[in-house]
Amino acid sequence: MKLQKMSEWRRRYGPWAVVTGASRGIGKELARELATRGFSLVLAAQDGDRLGEMEAALLEDWHLETVLVAADLSTHEGNEALFAACLDRDVGLFVGNAGFGSSGDFADRDIENEMAMIDLNVRFLAQQAHFFANQFRRRGCGGLILLSSIVSWQGVPRAANYAATKAYVQSLAEGLSRELHKDRVDVLSSAPAQVDTDFLETAGMKGSGVSARVVARNTLNALGRRTTVYPHFKSQFLSMALAWLPRRMRVRILEAVMAGMTKHQLSSGIEEPG
Repeated sequence: MKLQKMSEWRRRYGPWAVVTGASRGIGKELARELATRGFSLVLAAQDGDRLGEMEAALLEDWHLETVLVAADLSTHEGNEALFAACLDRDVGLFVGNAGFGSSGDFADRDIENEMAMIDLNVRFLAQQAHFFANQFRRRGCGGLILLSSIVSWQGVPRAANYAATKAYVQSLAEGLSRELHKDRVDVLSSAPAQVDTDFLETAGMKGSGVSARVVARNTLNALGRRTTVYPHFKSQFLSMALAWLPRRMRVRILEAVMAGMTKHQLSSGIEEPG
């Protein structure tokens, strides 16, 4: 990226960006894209070894400052570690990418796992958004990117709890976009469909995904230009195809899609890409 473009990003959002779920998938590619745009990075994920590998690769390609937070962001302790790493840094951009999901009938799922999903995808994401929204209001500008999903606009049988958590993310981003507009804080929801990460492999699900790098680049390019981005052709097509249908029909269509993707593994834990 040209130096002029890099300086524009840093001037708009400051020198530091935070990415959660940064050790793989979409989060890893978002971190790489932010590095090309000149940011120093606070990278958070539970897997400290992968974070270390990520940091080494970034330092080899770009001479930038990085801070690693190896923590479970579904806990109070993990989030306190993240906030502590950011307090003395001029953070102007936050990417809330960490999360996970599950497939199978909700009643058959382990309830502790389902509640942990709500903690990570909803409860602590809200705490992170609140923390950084206040930080950005004080500095007079900033950007919040929240990872939603194409499943966030209707109930999804065999991924009911996961889709419900993403509906929260989508609604939160839309509301915050208006609330923070006066404070010069850009808010964006990114709603991908299937992405080529270890999401499908971990789930034992069948399907083809798009490049995580494409999702990352298109997501960042939409910041400050819209409230929701469908960051690749498949999500754009699905959103247009489903938008005109009654909600109950969208539920039935997604039920059929999920049945096909999980018929060989009726109940499995799946990890959100990133």
